[in-house]
Amino acid sequence: MGVRTEEPLPESLTGFGARAVPYLPLALFAALGAVLAYVWKWPCRFGGAWNHGTLQFTNFCYTDIYPLWWNEKLNEGMVPYVDFPVEYPVGIGAIMEFFRRIIPGDANTTAAGTVFYDLTVVLMAVCLVVGVLLMAALAGPARRWDALWYALAPALILTAYINWDLAANALALGALLAWAKRRQWLAGVLLGLAIATKFYPLMFLGPLFLLAWRTGRWKPFLQTAAGTAGAWLAVNVPVMVFAFDGWKRFYVFSEERPADWGSLWYFFNQKQWPILGDADRLDTLGVLSLVAFCAAIAVLTLTARERPRLMQLCFLTLAAFMLTNKVWSPQYVLWLIPFAVLARPNWKPIALWMAAECWYFFAIWLYLVGIQDGNEHLGIAGGTYFTAVWGRAITILIMMAFVVRDVLRPDGDAVRRDGSDDASGGVFDGAPDRFRVALT
Repeated sequence: MGVRTEEPLPESLTGFGARAVPYLPLALFAALGAVLAYVWKWPCRFGGAWNHGTLQFTNFCYTDIYPLWWNEKLNEGMVPYVDFPVEYPVGIGAIMEFFRRIIPGDANTTAAGTVFYDLTVVLMAVCLVVGVLLMAALAGPARRWDALWYALAPALILTAYINWDLAANALALGALLAWAKRRQWLAGVLLGLAIATKFYPLMFLGPLFLLAWRTGRWKPFLQTAAGTAGAWLAVNVPVMVFAFDGWKRFYVFSEERPADWGSLWYFFNQKQWPILGDADRLDTLGVLSLVAFCAAIAVLTLTARERPRLMQLCFLTLAAFMLTNKVWSPQYVLWLIPFAVLARPNWKPIALWMAAECWYFFAIWLYLVGIQDGNEHLGIAGGTYFTAVWGRAITILIMMAFVVRDVLRPDGDAVRRDGSDDASGGVFDGAPDRFRVALT
């Protein structure tokens, strides 16, 4: 990806209009990505494959959203958490409840479930457009077109509407843009709401902490951390007070969940590897491996000759979280795309990773078909499936290695070639070091 020069705008465009016009094409591309993602689900949405256990997999159009209309008892008028425990954080529960209330007609029909899916898609499409624009703003004027990787990524088109991940993405990117604009309290509020929607944005507090440690900019970090805690508590405590058993379902489910599809732990478990495949040690191994990754990232941050960029560390910590998690659903790729591009906008490793993610997307559905009795001829066996599991893990590790190299050799960092320090780093941009461990 090369640096693009911006053509001058007409004199009649000033103020907000002048700032908004360069982003309009990106919004249109993001809308195109949203439409293509909807069209991809055509065999299920218009062909009835959702109501057939095999066809939704062989047509590669599965979604969690449609069946959860029934599985979470929304069709029976039950309020999430209050009347029925929901296995999602309260942000997603709130989305479910909002659409449950406005869907007209008989809630027990397939039409009602389809409308629930369609309304959710509209919201997720808006979140995608917003997320692309936020990513472009984070990338800066010279690199805003890098956001096309998010708007039109093949893996995004395949996975956009499997779950509610795009909502958390928009909130997380909004939080980091607020941080970049030095609006720490707003950053904290948005980050808290993101964590209340999907758990993964919690990982971004780690990079903020490490860079605050290196630069001594503790006050902005503490403001953001306080805003995060406050926003998370504001939306969680009322549910905890009035429906604690329903609220805790997500956390109990996450703790009790075994090694599941997509994760490296699932491979170790299925192949019965010594120690690594031991189900009784899974939680301990997962925590220890994540701590090991985070410790390595901390050492890198505090010892590198030049301070790493915030987006580099956000990518590394999020990738570590995904690699060590005991479940790795296909749509988790949505979490990483913006940060992979912001960390290292180089098309070759990203294209390789996209190919691996697309192969995994097709492999998981064919694997699920193949393990069904009588459908073995329609799917793939475990050996083929695990090539996809390892393929995306290895490509992410390769990208992590490239980012680490850029940190150690900043002259190879494409984002810093214009002489900038960390334009999306907020108070870290241009800040002198207050703490660094010099190894050489």
